Amino acid sequence: MKELDLSKVYQLLEPGPVVLLTTARKEHRNVMTMSWHMMVEFTPPLVACVVSSGDHSFAALRATRQCVIAIPAVALAPKVVQIGNCSGRDTDKFAAFGLTPLPAREVVAPLVGECFANLECRVVDTRLVNKFNLFVLEVVAAWVDPAQRNPKTIHHRGYGSFTVDGETITLPSRMP
Repeated sequence: MKELDLSKVYQLLEPGPVVLLTTARKEHRNVMTMSWHMMVEFTPPLVACVVSSGDHSFAALRATRQCVIAIPAVALAPKVVQIGNCSGRDTDKFAAFGLTPLPAREVVAPLVGECFANLECRVVDTRLVNKFNLFVLEVVAAWVDPAQRNPKTIHHRGYGSFTVDGETITLPSRMP
């Protein structure tokens, strides 16, 4: 074994697919790129996510307590990176990157029409927001685009490097 610099640990424990998080507050909608999230519970589906207090979306998420997690396929990867490299404070990211905001059923934040799945969420726990910027979200509605068959997601490996979903294997398991 060789010692690894602690700044590289997150590259080993990459939390899941890179997603887009949308918010809407005072007629201003925004979309940000996010990869710091994880499932917390199956039923009801709970997702924990970290949104930096420096991100424009943080204030909207904290105030409205709702958002959409939109899951893009690999074809959107260049736009996903561009979205992550600019701020919603001075950019209408939906217009700038040609994304289609669609109305959600349960929340005011928009769905992203180009994504293969959209999860409408409400914040259910903020106890770790002040300390870690960690929000716990309950998924209250979920949507998939049946036209996008077998979508491949992207996973951030750090420093501009991404992995694309690979081969799927099925093994016996008692987990859902």
